[in-house]
Amino acid sequence: MPLALYLLALAVFAMGTSEFMLAGLVPDIAHSLDVSIGTAGLLTSAFAVGMVVGAPAMAVLARRWPARATLLGCVVVFALCHVGAAITPTFVVLFATRVVAALADAGFLAVALSTTTQLVAADRKGRALAVLLSGTTLATIAGVPAGALLGSTFGWRATFWAIALLCVPAAVGIAKGIPGRTGQARQAARATHSAVRGPREVNASPSLRSELAQLRTPRLLLAMLLGALTNGGTFAAFTYLAPIVTGVAGLGDGWVSVALVLFGLGSFVGVTVAGRLSDRHPGLTLLVGTPLLPVGWIGVALFAAHPVALPGLLFVQGALSFAVGSTLITRVLYAASDAPTMGGSYATAALNIGAAAGPAMGAAALSGPGGLGPVWVAAALTGSIPAVALIARGMAPKSDFSLNSRN
Repeated sequence: MPLALYLLALAVFAMGTSEFMLAGLVPDIAHSLDVSIGTAGLLTSAFAVGMVVGAPAMAVLARRWPARATLLGCVVVFALCHVGAAITPTFVVLFATRVVAALADAGFLAVALSTTTQLVAADRKGRALAVLLSGTTLATIAGVPAGALLGSTFGWRATFWAIALLCVPAAVGIAKGIPGRTGQARQAARATHSAVRGPREVNASPSLRSELAQLRTPRLLLAMLLGALTNGGTFAAFTYLAPIVTGVAGLGDGWVSVALVLFGLGSFVGVTVAGRLSDRHPGLTLLVGTPLLPVGWIGVALFAAHPVALPGLLFVQGALSFAVGSTLITRVLYAASDAPTMGGSYATAALNIGAAAGPAMGAAALSGPGGLGPVWVAAALTGSIPAVALIARGMAPKSDFSLNSRN
């Protein structure tokens, strides 16, 4: 894998730490800014909404921009938002900074996903995506627990300052390591090739209208919907992990970081294994992982009050959530192969539709049985995946909805 992929993963690590870190900071933010835990949890939904809106919007704006300039600009805006969040005294301003930071994150991830597919061979998208997403999984292993520890020691604002500082080496790496005109360089190569073989033998860069038309493709829509359901379940439970660990399980505050690390370790294992399989054998991962995912969340709900069982269950759910989720997002990229500049935004939107709806539904269920409403929401969302897939297959020819195709 090219070095540029690992530099992109470094930036994803910083952004992933920011996106996930609220799981350990929600109670402190709520107390500091005098809002309820459910209201503070909506900061995750605000971030996700910004990602959903920002991904396609930024992808459209950046279609003709150099990849390096777009990625660098997004990282700089992201850092400045965290400076603003660290100094604000009001929840409204904090909410606004999360939305703007999400727009920057969305633009970055959409362009990074499209750039990733241009840096590797056509049949290695899954492996490349695994490298890129390793930034997110490492954020849950190291960045988020470190942020929770930093927040519990120095206050939640210190964590936002740390994210802003973490963006500095990421920006330097992008400026130094990412080609300035990835997409344009490829178009220039096509033009040169066209001069030799003739214009009819070389595919022109697709128009925006043709790329948007790919959203009518059944296989792409199904992959996006299933990815959103998976991520919705993940965020519904993960956002409220801190009160579950300290309230339901009765563990001390220090165990929140342990729980986050275990979930992160599981997610790293899941995305790594799925990355090896998602290019050639996606059906195997989905066949095994999809039915086990809701069963695992039910297990978390049933055994959350048992401190011995909860850590192991969180590790397993991290692995299953990211194995299934990353495989489905890889399917989005394959299904959107005829939308080279917009495909990354479709994958980003699918992830964050779930990330927006999940915490909001989890917040509404906080008063549910035993404080475990968000976990039951996760079980319901992921449990609907097999039914949705079967209904979709019954509505059209099987080939239209196949997630096993490599093209």
